[in-house]
Amino acid sequence: MIIGAGGSGKTSLANVFNDIDEPARRTQNMVYGKRTLDVPGVYLESPWMHKHIIAAAQDASHVLMLVDQSSCRESYPPGFAKAFRVPVIGVITRSGEKPENDGWCIRQLKKTGVTEPYHHINLGDQTGLSDLVEAIK
Repeated sequence: MIIGAGGSGKTSLANVFNDIDEPARRTQNMVYGKRTLDVPGVYLESPWMHKHIIAAAQDASHVLMLVDQSSCRESYPPGFAKAFRVPVIGVITRSGEKPENDGWCIRQLKKTGVTEPYHHINLGDQTGLSDLVEAIK
């Protein structure tokens, strides 16, 4: 399961995991892929939708919580990672684009309840993907 704010790279990451080579489009509903469950960012923005994220996570082996390094938007409620019974992995997307925001991203993941290590990825140059795949295995 991949969750995060709108524009944080969820669908692009899901496309990589599902071997889909097409541009990402805005996701309106949960999309079950070959290896992923892509959750729209609007589900995080609406507190009444959080129960749907938690329920859908019952089908997941892991939850990837994304935080976009290029945009300091707080999108997770405090302790949200503790609601899941599966391992939660913190992923900092667009790593390297605004390194000055890295501390903010780490604080956001910690506040959410995600434990280290955090994985820095950049889909533009494919950095960090192999480490993330290993963490999921």
